[in-house]
Amino acid sequence: MQQRRLGRLGHLSSVLIYGAAALGEVDQDTADASIQLALDAGINHFDTAASYGEAELRLGPWMPAIRDRIFLATKTGLRRSDDAWAQINHSLERLQTDRVDLIQLHSVGDLHELDLVTGPGGALEAAVRARDEGLAGAVGITGHGHEAPATHREALRRFPFDTVLTPLNYVLAQDPAYRGDYEALAADVAAQDAGLMTIKTVSRRNWPEPAGHQFSTWYEPFDDQQRITAAVTWVLSHPEVTGIATAGDVRLLPLIIEAEKRAGAMSVADAEQVLAGAPAYSSPFIAMPL
Repeated sequence: MQQRRLGRLGHLSSVLIYGAAALGEVDQDTADASIQLALDAGINHFDTAASYGEAELRLGPWMPAIRDRIFLATKTGLRRSDDAWAQINHSLERLQTDRVDLIQLHSVGDLHELDLVTGPGGALEAAVRARDEGLAGAVGITGHGHEAPATHREALRRFPFDTVLTPLNYVLAQDPAYRGDYEALAADVAAQDAGLMTIKTVSRRNWPEPAGHQFSTWYEPFDDQQRITAAVTWVLSHPEVTGIATAGDVRLLPLIIEAEKRAGAMSVADAEQVLAGAPAYSSPFIAMPL
């Protein structure tokens, strides 16, 4: 699998980042099969969070065997320093490791949330403490929503985050305002030599009905190989993107892995044609779950 440099951290991360949200509600056998598939495909960067159900617990048993082979990232979504510090330590226990490579401030998608985490007594203090005490190698920030790229630009003005995880897909980029904010963020990330990762690659839209979802993702994903390949091809055509987090359902992982294999054979123009013709394709952030 293709690898790209994760900014100034220097890690050569696989362009597919294992999105461990997919493990939040599965049993250990299902998790084991998915993790093994990822490793066999060449994925060497795993991304989880304290809030992803049982995901950290599912990854934990693997750490004695693979910890030195992977880049391991987790997240805290708590806003106060003391709470975030306790959660970071709990995550390490659940992950059965004494150190992660990256601790991220989770779901910071607007200025209100950014003020909470970067202000006095905010979660950033806990993340920096974790880095300084050797519990984490680096500090990053993530976020959802249409305001995420602009918010992450402001975050980089306030603190030299090592990584940024922000949304990008074809349909989001059709909005000139969103595209402008994303491109400005990409320029700021490059200027600071931070690592830029993206989410929501294969998102299709919000679920049209409140029940009966066939996937565990909070948005409806593409679920056919052609459109997933087009979506992955389009995002990976952006050289500033270190990697894309895989979708939050283990059943989508084989399709996304296959898409990465096929990406070199599909032109960006062909990818755009496929995606432009996708019915009911829209932002997943029109209606987000609380």
